[in-house]
Amino acid sequence: MITMTLAEIAEVVGGTAHGDATVTGGAFIDTRTPEADGLFVAIVGERVDGHDFAEQAVAAGAVAVLGSRPTSVPTVVVDDVVTALGDLARHVHDELAGLTTYALTGSQGKTGTKDYLAAILEGDGPTVATRGNFNNELGVPLTVLRAGLETKHLVVEMGARGVGHIAQLCRIAPPDVAAVINVGTAHIGEFGSREAIAQAKGEIVEALGAEGTAVLNADDPLVAAMAPRTPGTLVTFGTDAMVRATEVFTDDLGRPSFDLQWRGSGASVHLGQLGNHQIENALAAAAMALANGIDLDAVADGLTVARPPSRWRMELHDRVDGSAVINDAYNANPESMAAALDVLRGIRRQAGRRTIAVLGEMFELGD
Repeated sequence: MITMTLAEIAEVVGGTAHGDATVTGGAFIDTRTPEADGLFVAIVGERVDGHDFAEQAVAAGAVAVLGSRPTSVPTVVVDDVVTALGDLARHVHDELAGLTTYALTGSQGKTGTKDYLAAILEGDGPTVATRGNFNNELGVPLTVLRAGLETKHLVVEMGARGVGHIAQLCRIAPPDVAAVINVGTAHIGEFGSREAIAQAKGEIVEALGAEGTAVLNADDPLVAAMAPRTPGTLVTFGTDAMVRATEVFTDDLGRPSFDLQWRGSGASVHLGQLGNHQIENALAAAAMALANGIDLDAVADGLTVARPPSRWRMELHDRVDGSAVINDAYNANPESMAAALDVLRGIRRQAGRRTIAVLGEMFELGD
């Protein structure tokens, strides 16, 4: 985050400063994951009131609090903490003149794509990316506030549980490059239909300016149909798109390799993650990076060395007894479950190994 005094923060968010401090670190909402010299954001939840942890937050490294009432430590008091957090993030974003912002959404694969893209961009310069799946009205501004004057690339994952949500997130972190990976059935219980999901996801490319770039999945009809909704330049990825994979090969544990094609040139990619569904995520990330001028070979190298840090998504654990456990327990929807089972089927077919699927329930699917 850029250096700001408590008085400066109060002016930006329309609050009142109680006490004096200078914030140089990021913002956080959980005292278990503090930001050194940062801003603790006190959220009043159903069971926990963040204001009660103000002193603990300072002991963990914060220098001040953003809250809805004064605390025993330096605090900026506002009427609506979530709105103020977004306003602060937008101010910081606007101050970072050399920053390129990449925003992405999709029913599944957002986090995998985000991790691939961050791995590519880190080879080009200092990169800040969404941690885990911090992709909502709290997670997006917290991600932005981790960026500083030295940050070259900002990668922001955006989720939605209703029409208008992504538009609001884009007002906090206006994208230069925006991608829609797919439109599936995740959260269809809230939206009611895939068409409604597509309406919400497409807000991310509507937020682009004429100088921006929209990256769309040519293999998903609902995503491809978003092309007229953006004023920006269009780049597509998919089977027969501008960015595509050829010569696909999968090893015995389901790790794909392919030739990455872009503007008549190719480069070899060997993914360390399991499943051919990772190719879609990798192509989306590649398209976003290539659209912003990253060299094709650098993109391929970034995808090959990528070992995404987000947990419980097709994690492979080799046991000492020779068996392997694939942990894909983070979340589930019909498409991601089918992809996981396809990986398991491929391992059985190619390696001749006995395979066992342990399945949990899927929620948020409506009737």
